[in-house]
Amino acid sequence: MPRTIAIGVQEFADLREGHYFYIDKTDFIREWWSSGDLVTLITRPRRFGKTLNISMLECFFSERYAKRDDLFQGLSIWQDAQYRRLQGTYPVICLSFAKVKEANYEQCVYGICQILSKVYQQHSYLEESEHLTKRQRRLFQATDEDLFEGRETMRVYDALNLLSELLYAHTGKKPIILLDEYDTPMQEAYAHGFWDQIVSFIRKMFNAAFKTNPSLGRAIMTGITRVSKESIFSDLNNPKVITMTSSHYATAFGFTQKEVSEALEEFGLADQADSVKKWYDGFTFGAVKDIYNPWSIINYLDERQYAPYWANTSSNILISLLLQQANQEVKQKFEDLLQGKPLVTEIEEEIVFNRLEKKKDAIWSLMLSSGYLRVVDVIYPNVQAGRNDTIYTLQLTNLEVEIMFVKLIRQWFDEAENSYNSFIRALLENHVKEMNQYMNNVALTTFSYFDTGNRPTGAEPERFYHGFVLGLIVELADRYEILSNHESGFGRYDVMLIPKNNRDNAYIFEFKVLNPYDDEQVLADTAANALRQIKKKHYNAQLIAKGIDNAHIYHYGFAFQGKNVFIAKD
Repeated sequence: MPRTIAIGVQEFADLREGHYFYIDKTDFIREWWSSGDLVTLITRPRRFGKTLNISMLECFFSERYAKRDDLFQGLSIWQDAQYRRLQGTYPVICLSFAKVKEANYEQCVYGICQILSKVYQQHSYLEESEHLTKRQRRLFQATDEDLFEGRETMRVYDALNLLSELLYAHTGKKPIILLDEYDTPMQEAYAHGFWDQIVSFIRKMFNAAFKTNPSLGRAIMTGITRVSKESIFSDLNNPKVITMTSSHYATAFGFTQKEVSEALEEFGLADQADSVKKWYDGFTFGAVKDIYNPWSIINYLDERQYAPYWANTSSNILISLLLQQANQEVKQKFEDLLQGKPLVTEIEEEIVFNRLEKKKDAIWSLMLSSGYLRVVDVIYPNVQAGRNDTIYTLQLTNLEVEIMFVKLIRQWFDEAENSYNSFIRALLENHVKEMNQYMNNVALTTFSYFDTGNRPTGAEPERFYHGFVLGLIVELADRYEILSNHESGFGRYDVMLIPKNNRDNAYIFEFKVLNPYDDEQVLADTAANALRQIKKKHYNAQLIAKGIDNAHIYHYGFAFQGKNVFIAKD
């Protein structure tokens, strides 16, 4: 019988005590501890197990979990006697900035102070410690009061430094600091316009906690992005930085192919391996490929149906903002990615947020660190050939990410949002008149948003219209397999909808684009030509091979001319 899936449980102790589904990642403890690194920064996409691994480290090292060897029995780390002796023997300061998503500086600082205040309360026993001086106990109380009130004082900047000192004095061991989602406040600050202020605040805190802190034993920080050293890490003595392209800890976050295969077998879903791979595989950490998104895997195991689980857990506000503000060249490259084409570019893994708008290619670095792009190939520098930069070939990570971006594009057409359902309904009911009315209404109200002249989005307007129609029909992904630019018969169709239920009809779309200055009367002829192309090149072949009868295959020809649209069907 398969283990129970506990969705949303991110505390290691809760998972182990409940005997819930858990993939053993305790080798991460051994790899990190044996490295000897003083301060380690690890970046991974959201929902990739960062919080769970931080919780696991706390349970393993913290004195709060002394004599809790039951949490680790049967796991890889417990096979090593050396590490069994380490369990529960260190003071640990554990905190997370994941919930600090405020829209202004004052509230952001207050949110950080409240998190630190809770940490101080966890260690309130220090107020009575005989190992501390009276001055140290007074400093603890005064700092705790400032944190509780949310006052920005020097004591707040030094809060982690002071707590390290007091724990060292109390226990005789230098504490471990575990900080999860360190970059969340900075991403929010950039999106809401108070970047410089929050960077100054965090730089002072990190300098006190991780550099001028003789009481620090070890530290790990996790986040999505590697914020530039100049922004907040300029005072730190070279922390060990582990990014998406680093070889260290490559299998500690996310699920490997072997782990996913074993999980599918446990839940009786081994026959779904190919589809699971198409939806959720594609992440690459260092040289390790075929890393799966764990959030979507556990949700799929629980629900047993395909959906963009991971993609739906965030508003993606920063990526959306940068794409909308990007120049024509970036938008063209993004459209190529949506068409399945690779992107060849340099990558700067240090994210300089206050330069994102000025550096046209910075968005690709952000998308890679966020998990939306995967590394297909790497060309390393060849100094002898006069090249000093590493060149990456990138693609959208998987089907889940593709669907997310198509939905994102559709959201940019908010003015026509109320008509989306009517378009889908008209399509499924084969009411071509209503489809024409909808498309022309949308074109008038929204196409100007992307119009960069007479040819939307640059030299190939077909891609703009193609992407727009894909955005309209993406909500059919639960009923249809949506394919784009695939071979069938004697050519490549534009869009095909393959029903997952044999009671539904199948659809083939072909797009044609006219010059805006041509006679509008030829729109209908152009749509008819699109229909003739579908028949001439036998695009039905793929559907017929799947056992779908011609009577249940519908053809639609789309003709576009600027903001004018004509749809025909046979």
